[in-house]
Amino acid sequence: MTAEDGRRIVRCYSQDGEDRVDFDVSELAMPRPLREAVISALVARTAPDAGLTSHHSFRKSYRSLVEFDRYLTGLETVPQSAAELAPWHFDGFYDHRKAEGIKTARHELVEARQLLLRTVGISDALAGRLAGVMPSRPESEPSHSYSRAELKRIAQAARTALRSAEARIRGNRELLAQFRAGDLDVSKDVHLRRRLQILDHLDRVGDVPRRMRNTAGKVQYAPETWVASKGKLRDVVGWLHLMPEEIAAAAVLFGVMTGQNPEPILKMTAAHHRADGGVGPGTAIVGLRKPRRQGRAYMDLALSEVPDWISIPEKPDQLATRDILHTPFGLYVLIHDLTARARHFAGGNRLLVAYMSSGGGCSGKGRGWRPILTDGALISKLGRTWNLPSDETDGEGRPLLMQPLRLETLRITYIELHQKPVAHTERTAATRYLVRNRGNINEYRTVVAETLTTEVAKAQARSKITTMTAEQVAQARENPEEAAAEMGLEPTVLKRMLAGELDTVLGACTDSTNGAYNPGEPCRASFLLCLDCECARALPRHLPLQVVVHDRLAERREQMDPLHWAGRFAGPHAQLADLLDQADEAAVEDARKAAGPAEQTLADRLLNRELDIR
Repeated sequence: MTAEDGRRIVRCYSQDGEDRVDFDVSELAMPRPLREAVISALVARTAPDAGLTSHHSFRKSYRSLVEFDRYLTGLETVPQSAAELAPWHFDGFYDHRKAEGIKTARHELVEARQLLLRTVGISDALAGRLAGVMPSRPESEPSHSYSRAELKRIAQAARTALRSAEARIRGNRELLAQFRAGDLDVSKDVHLRRRLQILDHLDRVGDVPRRMRNTAGKVQYAPETWVASKGKLRDVVGWLHLMPEEIAAAAVLFGVMTGQNPEPILKMTAAHHRADGGVGPGTAIVGLRKPRRQGRAYMDLALSEVPDWISIPEKPDQLATRDILHTPFGLYVLIHDLTARARHFAGGNRLLVAYMSSGGGCSGKGRGWRPILTDGALISKLGRTWNLPSDETDGEGRPLLMQPLRLETLRITYIELHQKPVAHTERTAATRYLVRNRGNINEYRTVVAETLTTEVAKAQARSKITTMTAEQVAQARENPEEAAAEMGLEPTVLKRMLAGELDTVLGACTDSTNGAYNPGEPCRASFLLCLDCECARALPRHLPLQVVVHDRLAERREQMDPLHWAGRFAGPHAQLADLLDQADEAAVEDARKAAGPAEQTLADRLLNRELDIR
């Protein structure tokens, strides 16, 4: 499209259609035939369903095009058309950016490749190069999470900012309500009268009183002089509304307590469902959207009124019962209330909106009500303002400043401290977040080793399932009364057990109403707990399924977060390994070969908790 000033613009919309960004392609200096071809490629690359979904990804593609243009126009012989682009132009771009010391050279080359693949008229030689091998991925620097102490400092700073904002806004709301009710006499206090006039106008219109001013033939609407005397515009609007940095503090606190990705947090909606029905501990279910999940992009987040164990003080008795900022639900309800009027003026249902006197930190330019941007600039600026100390010290023992404040780092920290996935698989949590977080990898490995040792020790200390050999089964069939007496069972129970009528999964149950987990009532425990129940018996016919479950647990060890696997499966795995050790090696191998689809399916259902009573 062409702008009013004649510039050529490529306008890109986010996948949800809420945001847009314009790129000026008129600044490209390459010859016109080549420029037209690559502009068309940029349009195709940023079109709906082309794979890019956010401002961040659009900008990466545009920046790579700008740098590629700068590289080509700096050559002695500049290619005039797409057909003149050669493989060495592509490889030379990468070498040029590396020589400039650009750490993202490979990423720029990848984006340039995506654009060139969509460029009409390129030569077969270049097309072949684009289909070839890309430069190897450089070893990335290990990511470092915040320590628990650092995370608490961040959370405390965010809560302090929001408590101050709440007190300011609620105080001015109450003052305005008294004025409108006629309970205040302002006839003798001109300053109070002006203040209330601003509050009333701000609440009704969403802006301060303004006057028209003609400067050098340009009409502007500037705040009234008596408004400017009250302070900066952002501070005056802040009398009744959260300021941009306070909205950023709310986003930070959501990151601390939920561990969600930056974009779902910053695009959180005010639309929600109260799962608690307004009674008991509050729970609000909010719909989130993570575009990278594609078909599974839409998901629900339950914000509960339960304090996160990491964010509460060391002494919980110091936590005031009315301090709602220690629970995700409390934070959501507070921000929902404090941004209600702002959302009315901004339009839409985004939760995190603010008034901007300029374009910084929010979408669009100029003053007005807008959602907070998702590029993280406002969050980083907030971190610099807080200037929090880290746990590290310099050579003289003075605390160093904390690393830049980023929602991505808060997410890594949350996943590490909670040891559970958030909007991704357990494998992704283990390989992408926990393993790459080198700052605490040694501590993490220590925790995993300790958990493994503890769970295996607990499994070995518990009573073990009673086993019956093939010979014992044969003898019991010949003389069930005598065998039942030796085993302490009723003859009818033994006969039913031998007939397979009492089979559970990994064994047979001799008394389902007097087990250790639900004495006096039907047992509701997981079938994995049969491995240490005194009512369970393992017969030779159960060996194939025991082998399959043992092998499945070993496979899941490679697929799951190590700490999660250790806490959930280390004990049963050790118990099954002990059972298999008691059997003959040949019998175990025969059982593994004899296991068919039925055993495989039943083992998967057991480990997926499909057989549990919930």
